[in-house]
Amino acid sequence: MEMTLIFVTTGFLAALQMAIPFIVKRTVVFGVTIPVDEVKNVQLRQFKKLYAFLTFLISIGVLAIYFIWSSTTTPSENHLIFAEFFIPFVILFISMTLYFYFHMKVTTLKKQRQWFKDRKQIRVSELNLRTKDEMLPWMAYIVPMVITVGLVVFTLFHYNSLPDQIPTHWGPDGKPDAFTGKTYLSALTLPLVLLVMNAMFLGINELTRNSGIKLSAGNVKASRIRQLCLRKYTSWLLFLISILVSMLFTFLQFTTLYENSVSNLLIITIPLAFSALVLIGTVILAIKVGKKDSDLDVEVINEDSHEVINADEDQYWKGGLFYYNPEDPSIFVEKRFGVGWTLNFARPLGYIVLIGPLIVILIVILL
Repeated sequence: MEMTLIFVTTGFLAALQMAIPFIVKRTVVFGVTIPVDEVKNVQLRQFKKLYAFLTFLISIGVLAIYFIWSSTTTPSENHLIFAEFFIPFVILFISMTLYFYFHMKVTTLKKQRQWFKDRKQIRVSELNLRTKDEMLPWMAYIVPMVITVGLVVFTLFHYNSLPDQIPTHWGPDGKPDAFTGKTYLSALTLPLVLLVMNAMFLGINELTRNSGIKLSAGNVKASRIRQLCLRKYTSWLLFLISILVSMLFTFLQFTTLYENSVSNLLIITIPLAFSALVLIGTVILAIKVGKKDSDLDVEVINEDSHEVINADEDQYWKGGLFYYNPEDPSIFVEKRFGVGWTLNFARPLGYIVLIGPLIVILIVILL
């Protein structure tokens, strides 16, 4: 079973990584801005295909090595479970290494061809576009908070039934491997951490809602549809993750209270099912947004449209991954490589929303 889970998880992850260059905005190739009239550039297409092929080839190689290792040795259950978590990280590391290689290739090509030289760069926005936004309202994120509050009440009600030693860490096999003495704080650690995470998801959703909606100068109509679609489905995915995290933590708390009533198979399966559902949700988001490519059809702005292009913002993107623009009031912006949003590292409020909860969680755990 463990081997099947590894192959399925790695297959999903590898497929998603291979698809990323083809589902992000076509005016951004490996984190580099290109003009709309270069989206069908033969060399850029070759870079994308080569990235996908190498990712596929190396993923197959990693799985082959794992298969040979597991067939020629007798790995323990802990080793197999560790491999389930380790191999996806290997795939991610390899794909990101390939990304940086092709990022440099596209950057060099852009400089050589001087695609943005002597061309008017513009930024397009619509003031009334937010009225069409279909992101989930903040009230939806109260639902997982209600679940968490219910978990707190349930824990307090059954406090006397809790074991004298409360689990504080779970190993790769899903079983607790570190404990602390029972106190009200230790018993409520998981629910309190969960409540902080619920608040973080709510904050991310609201800051994303207030972020700017950037449209394509080459295709305003289609990019409008794509941006609204991206905002809508990322909001739903974030809500799904918030619900799933609440369910996972509730399960872990339940195993603490009734440690002998949950089978080992269920302890292993539930976290893996959580990971699988999040991965499937991400794939669905990628497909939904990828279908709304803002650069599939270039609409004519005016007779000199070939001289009008999107503003080149590469100077604000470090390595095409990290966005730092003090002039942009947006806290979150669309990723250049991947699906979803990333932080504008020039906005201090973003650090508070992302790092603040982590500090609070760390304090709760240490106490």
